[in-house]
Amino acid sequence: MTTTAVFTKQTTSPFRYDTVGSFLRPQALKTARAQFAQGTITAKQLTAVEDQAIVTLIKQQEAAGLKAVTDGEFRRSWWHLDFFWGLQGITKKTLDQGYVFHDEETRAESATVTGKLSGANHPFVDHFKFVQAHVSAGIQVKQTLPAPAQCLAELQRPENIAALRRVYATDEAVVADLAAAYHQVLLALYAAGARTIQLDDCTWGMLAGNHAKGAETGAVSKRNDAVLTENKQLYLTVNNAAIQDLPADLTINTHICRGNYHSTWASAGGYDTVADPLFNHENVHAYYLEYDSDRAGGFEPLQLVSADKLVVLGLITSKSGELEARQTIIDRIHEAAKYVPLERLCLSTQCGFASTEEGNVLTEAQQWAKIALVKSIATEVWGA
Repeated sequence: MTTTAVFTKQTTSPFRYDTVGSFLRPQALKTARAQFAQGTITAKQLTAVEDQAIVTLIKQQEAAGLKAVTDGEFRRSWWHLDFFWGLQGITKKTLDQGYVFHDEETRAESATVTGKLSGANHPFVDHFKFVQAHVSAGIQVKQTLPAPAQCLAELQRPENIAALRRVYATDEAVVADLAAAYHQVLLALYAAGARTIQLDDCTWGMLAGNHAKGAETGAVSKRNDAVLTENKQLYLTVNNAAIQDLPADLTINTHICRGNYHSTWASAGGYDTVADPLFNHENVHAYYLEYDSDRAGGFEPLQLVSADKLVVLGLITSKSGELEARQTIIDRIHEAAKYVPLERLCLSTQCGFASTEEGNVLTEAQQWAKIALVKSIATEVWGA
């Protein structure tokens, strides 16, 4: 189905066709990171390899027609932990068990509180500056960060809660300082030239999935409902506090998914139980939403999305290299448009291609073919 309507050209992120942000690490980068871990090359030598890989990736993204590019998260091992480790008052921690996904377990690393939180001198600011210095004229840089709620959830893990409570006696206290620390980083990124920041957030997908798994009857169900309500309010509060009072020309978007590690997943459940307050009270510009499988449920919860917000439909999976049927994706876009007008919809992959340095199970050629498909479909639907 080809539309004849005329749609507004997007001049800021999200664009009609987009990506979530992470890309498969090239072999040279993987080798250099292993050599650094073994102590056979220096940090300076590793940075040089990272620099070259990122410059190459920027040019590949531009050649693919992307209007907002990232560094592929090439300087990170994890999509989230590396940022947490860069905050003052948080340090790296090794655990006995990693994150448990559907059929795999990750490396056993985490982040723990060691002192008062601050966003001063965060290394991601320099990472942004490097990308900004190497993009072509007219190309925007999208800086991806894990959401404040994601950091809070990490610090509240059973393995980390004792350390958190030694510094912060209450949730209110840690929320205040964590939001302030994030706000400090956001302003530093803005001062460096950032105008688009994406907050990646699995907390809502995990809440929805855990609630779906625990839909028992009686007292257990009521207890689950109470915990769900409490956590939704906590995550909403810390995210909104971090992004309040920012410059008007700084766009804050968010990405929601249910886990993305080595092509597997951590949670299953539709948006129904979290759509309120996520879609109507979180003060972001757009939502990048996982919608590549039935684990994400239907489009009906989108009717709660505030009228001034955009939705980026993650209908193309990044978990496999098999290309989706073109007409199926187009039909699904129009199905979603029953709840959010087509004018306010965009298209992307459902998540990044490498949320951790291990990457998903597909080739680089398949990765770029996925992006080409996203662009081609978006061009047909919106004239993008």
